Amino acid sequence: MQFQQLMYFVAVAETRHFTRAAEEVHVSQPSLSQQIRALESELGAELFSRARGNIALTDAGEALLPLARRILADADTARHEVQELAQLRRGRVRLGATPSLCTGLLPDVLRTFHDQHPGIQLLLEEGGSHDLVRELARGALDLALVVLPLPAASPALTTVELLQEDLVVVSAAGAPRPGKGGSVRIADLQGEPLVMFRHGYDLRELTVAACRAEGFEPSFTVEGGEMDAVLGFVRAGLGVAVVPSMVAGRAGHDLRTTRLAPPGLRRTIALAHRSDVAPPRAARELQRVLLASRPDGLAKSSPSGS
Repeated sequence: MQFQQLMYFVAVAETRHFTRAAEEVHVSQPSLSQQIRALESELGAELFSRARGNIALTDAGEALLPLARRILADADTARHEVQELAQLRRGRVRLGATPSLCTGLLPDVLRTFHDQHPGIQLLLEEGGSHDLVRELARGALDLALVVLPLPAASPALTTVELLQEDLVVVSAAGAPRPGKGGSVRIADLQGEPLVMFRHGYDLRELTVAACRAEGFEPSFTVEGGEMDAVLGFVRAGLGVAVVPSMVAGRAGHDLRTTRLAPPGLRRTIALAHRSDVAPPRAARELQRVLLASRPDGLAKSSPSGS
């Protein structure tokens, strides 16, 4: 009894037609018929009744069908398990993340992942949440770290909250501290020169919206930069910037960090992937490492988008 013969037998049993079954398994009809006859000879019983062109299972065929399906399913499971193990040795993960997360969260997480799976290639794409959602939708990314809430017109995604992070104000160490009493209100940023990120940056949209909620338009001295450029301009004394606390914690001693007065500003970071496609094994392993790094008590995975 051969594995291929069982596959042909199940195809005929499900289609009740030799020609259609041959098309499904991509062999010629005579070859399929020959293999079915060989299987019947091996088992010593006819598996199909072929009276007047109508194909029906005999009692022997009915007895074999569930067993054949189980054998084929077990073989498929074995193939899948072996392939997944291979992916952990030499697979790849395509991860998208906002630039601030590449600076703050990811270095330690990716080091842990690489130590555990040194054979997996990590491909990282930086971008704003809107751009990353588009890349997920077209299949260019396996996972993405995005800022919630997602755009209203985003595709069907599954998201898992990783952390909620406070935003802070950074300024040059030698410049006057913004605000009073060790903290700064959003209203105190009125007239304060701001170094601002480029359009499409989640932090830009959040900061501008907070200023407008206080009734003023922020004043930019420099705008259009990425995270490293913005921090460099702040170090040069060109203004202050609103950045995530994790980024500020890694920014160095030449930058001063001032917390925002209550209620402050926070952002929610989530891990996202397409709901209709399961991430590959290597990506699921990175997802496990990322989830293990998050604080306790955050929300479980949930579908989002349209």
